[in-house]
Amino acid sequence: MNTSFGARTREAREISEKSRAIVRSIVKGDTPEDRIRQRCVMATGDPAFADLMRFNNDPVKAGILAIKKGATIFTDIKMAQVGITKRGHNCDVRCVLDAGSDIAERTCATRTSAGFMALEKELPGAIIVIGNAPSAALTVCDMIERGLKPALLVATPVGFVNAAESKERVRALDVPSITCVGTRGGTPVAVAVLNEMMEIAFSGKN
Repeated sequence: MNTSFGARTREAREISEKSRAIVRSIVKGDTPEDRIRQRCVMATGDPAFADLMRFNNDPVKAGILAIKKGATIFTDIKMAQVGITKRGHNCDVRCVLDAGSDIAERTCATRTSAGFMALEKELPGAIIVIGNAPSAALTVCDMIERGLKPALLVATPVGFVNAAESKERVRALDVPSITCVGTRGGTPVAVAVLNEMMEIAFSGKN
């Protein structure tokens, strides 16, 4: 497993390499899915998180293909947009909070849901990353059930209101998706998934 793209200094590289070695000793395997599980364990500091990850409809292959094509990545919140590495790829990383304020005011939808509604025409073939907002995940599920086909949906929203349910609904869809089970998750997990997929895409080992 390579050192993270984000590790730019010697100290950062040393920390990244040590962390990866520790996690590999706990979470075995070297498949792309194993690497993503390991990265999520690093992001959460919780070895048990590896067993919560779910991969549906060959999402790693779909995601790598989309990344190599330069697909746009849409995130639910700014934290995810900032956290996804900008190095080594040509994907535009956008946050849906920059759109849809009029829809939110008119419909009383959450800002993240409204942002995805506003950008619906731009979502086909895109990578959608939802790490925080179950409402946004449910909105995207509605769109997919009406015919939207993103290249990949990463949904790891966290919390006790609709987080587990929204991810279950994502897993029932006929689209490539990466999710986690239950109320746990969060933006660091979603970012970890994307950043490891970036490294897999350009490591020559996928």
